[in-house]
Parts: sequence; structure tokens; C-alpha cells
Amino acid sequence: MLAVSSPEPLPGRQHASTLRWPGNEKVMIRFENVSIAYDRKSKPALDNVSLDVQRGEFVFLVGSSGSGKSTLLRLVLREYKTPHGQVYVAGQNVANVPSWRVPKFRRGIGVVFQDFRLIQTKTVFANVAYAMQVLGKSRAAIRAEVPRVLELVGLEDKGHRKPTELSGGEQQRVAIARAIVNQPGILLADEPTGNLDPTTSAGIMEILDKINQNGTTVVMATHDDDIVNSMRKRVIELRHGKVVRDEVKAQYTSMMPIIPAAGEAAAVEPSEKNDAEPQTRRQRIVSATQASDAAEEESMPPRLERRRGQLPADDAAPAQKIDGLKNMNEDQK
Repeated sequence: MLAVSSPEPLPGRQHASTLRWPGNEKVMIRFENVSIAYDRKSKPALDNVSLDVQRGEFVFLVGSSGSGKSTLLRLVLREYKTPHGQVYVAGQNVANVPSWRVPKFRRGIGVVFQDFRLIQTKTVFANVAYAMQVLGKSRAAIRAEVPRVLELVGLEDKGHRKPTELSGGEQQRVAIARAIVNQPGILLADEPTGNLDPTTSAGIMEILDKINQNGTTVVMATHDDDIVNSMRKRVIELRHGKVVRDEVKAQYTSMMPIIPAAGEAAAVEPSEKNDAEPQTRRQRIVSATQASDAAEEESMPPRLERRRGQLPADDAAPAQKIDGLKNMNEDQK
């Protein structure tokens, strides 16, 4: 049975919390050979994934849509069990958490998903406050903290509104505010800045970075290369459900060779395996043009080469003989 201890307050923040599980494990998230498919006919959403996330790490999950990022986050949250492999959160096998204990298991985990998951009958203020209420925070703490985080996400004047009165981007901001209001021990974020403007996104990332610096483990799925490149955290790249890259202090696009997923190796030429991460569209066009010019010059007939002033060595001798005969005739005259 999973027992969650009372959250420890962070220095200077009496109402902030850090999630603790038994044993105070250094590895907060561990996947051991995890595979899962949504049905028998579909390809695996995750395919034999193994990874560790240390306590206090900030990890970006990158990859194209359908690569398995959201599935990985949902397994950590214990939204469903994996049929193959094991998922551990702070040393606890989540498969052993009974269904009736799952809500308490999730209390110390901040979550932001793309579908918002707001309580439609509650106001914006009440949605954010609810995350503090379930942890037993005082009314005074709620009155002080909720307005602060609403201001940070740009919704300070919409606390009385219902989710149905907000745009999709505004609803996502409410979800972010609710996820960070308790400074949880683990923060799972699935595209938390996807619907935010660059200025607000930068502010949200500053908040997440501060939470991480206070010891919170952050795992964030994103397509925002600017955020990843500017923060230089650990980057795990997924492709077709497999981990193909795991780098620290990394950028969104790696300069290291990509590990081919299973079944792809035969389709990739040896030279392609050693290439760096895919180039930009302009770089690909320039490279293709240069390669085409080089191939054209290699196959160019001697006559065309002479026109361009590139006379082959084999043709130089006959030309010199002709010039010599012309000089002899002129001398005889």
C-alpha cells in the first residue's frame, strides 16, 4: 500500500510543498522495458522504453505527434497500467497502487494536459484553489497564492469567470496555474505553453524553472524548439514509441547521430546513419544543389570541360603538338 507523507515546506514558502514517497528515492521516475499499445492491431505507443529521471531533474520530451510523449506522462500518473514492463515513481511500482488509492497518489503531482481537465461548474479562482484545498491549505494561504499565480499566467482579471467563458488558450493558462500553485514534487506537463504567446510562455517557463530549482522534478513534453534551446536541459527524444536520443544540456535538434528505431536500420544507408540531426529545409536544398553540381562535373565530357577551361591531362599532349606544327610552318615562311 502506498503511503504519502505530509509535504515538506520549502524555505520561505510556508504553503509550498514537495512530494515525498517512502524511502526518499533519488530516482523519481523509472521505466523498465515498458511497452504498451492501445489495441492489438495498432503499433505500440511505447516500445521497450527504459529510462530514469532523477529527483530534481528538468527533462524535455520531444518528438513528432504520436511518438509516445503523452503516453509516457500518463503512465507516470497511473492513468492506466502497462501490460509489459514496470513503471516506478520514487521507488513505488505504480501497478501496485490500488484504484482507490490513485487519487491520493496523484495529490502531490502537478499535471498540465492539452485537454485542460477543468471543473466546468467552478470559477477560475475555484479551479486553482481546489488544488490547494485537497492538500489542506488554509484559506489565508489560498487567498494569497491563487491571485499571484493567476497574475503570472495573465488571468488576474478573470478569476470570477467560468471555463466555458474562456478561450482555449485561457483555459490552458488556468490548468497551468492549478498545476503550479502547490509547487509539487513532480510536475508533468504536456505542451503547457502550446496556446500561449511568446511573452507569457517565457514567464511560465521562468516559473517552472524556479520550481525545479526548489527540488521539483519536471517532465515536460513540447514542440517548442525555442524554449528547449534556451533552457538547455536534458532532452529525451521519442520516435515511433522508442527512445532515440537522451542528452543532457541539449537542444531541440541534436548534433549527434540519431539512433535508428527497430526496423529502420535496413532502410537507412550507412552514410545516412552518420549524418547529424535533419537539416533545415534551406540547408537541404543547398546541399542537394551542391551534390548535383558535383555529380554533373564528374560526368562531364572532355569537350564540355575544355569549354570551361578544365582540359584533362590526356588531351593536353595532342593540343601541344598542334601548336608546335603551327610554329614550325610560320618559321619556314
